[in-house]
Amino acid sequence: MPDPYQAGLAMLSRRELSTAQVRERLARKGFDPDAVEGALARLREVRALDDARTAQALAHRSHVRVHGRLRAVRELEGRGIDRGLALRAVDAAYREVDEGELIARALARRLRGPIETPAPPVPLSHPSGLRRCGGQGGPRTAHRAPGSGRRRRLKGL
Repeated sequence: MPDPYQAGLAMLSRRELSTAQVRERLARKGFDPDAVEGALARLREVRALDDARTAQALAHRSHVRVHGRLRAVRELEGRGIDRGLALRAVDAAYREVDEGELIARALARRLRGPIETPAPPVPLSHPSGLRRCGGQGGPRTAHRAPGSGRRRRLKGL
């Protein structure tokens, strides 16, 4: 069986991973928990494993910054990054971003077009408002008793 340190280096050579992610992946490979902890300590010692650097790298990825601060923090926490590190990394990443522009782009995507001024709300007393629903706040048919609807005429009678 290969060394957990070597396996951890191989994982980190492909992408930035948090300590929790490396720990989980090494455990899945069947390494002894004590050997995994020793390998993690050694990886931190040689600076191959650094949660602060990982949080910064992930927070600066473009798709994370598109969704907003809260979602970015949650994604980092989901990857095993400490909440304090996640908040600092997201704050640093969002200093470079105009959040108003992000919101406008997100709304434009959601609405499939540019944002225009919304139509004023229709008052409930307006004919297309409450009165149209029979004054009960729901469709007219919802307030009928069963069998009290229109009756069909039978043919030939």
